[in-house]
Amino acid sequence: MKRVTGLVGGMLLFVLGAQGGIRLLADHDNAGLLSWTPGGFPMRLSGYALMIIVGALLAGWGSKKAERSGRGE
Repeated sequence: MKRVTGLVGGMLLFVLGAQGGIRLLADHDNAGLLSWTPGGFPMRLSGYALMIIVGALLAGWGSKKAERSGRGE
């Protein structure tokens, strides 16, 4: 169950980071989920990039663990 939770959580982080980053690039004033963070555009874009990276790593970890247990077939 922990592997599936990691996979789903990673995919959710990845999607939220990608969607927020694209929105921020299209309209610099629309910060979305990270509108509360100080630092302006560069810090918010870095936050979304970090969400994408962490989400991809977490989803990859959950996927590899699920494959090893025989659920990836």
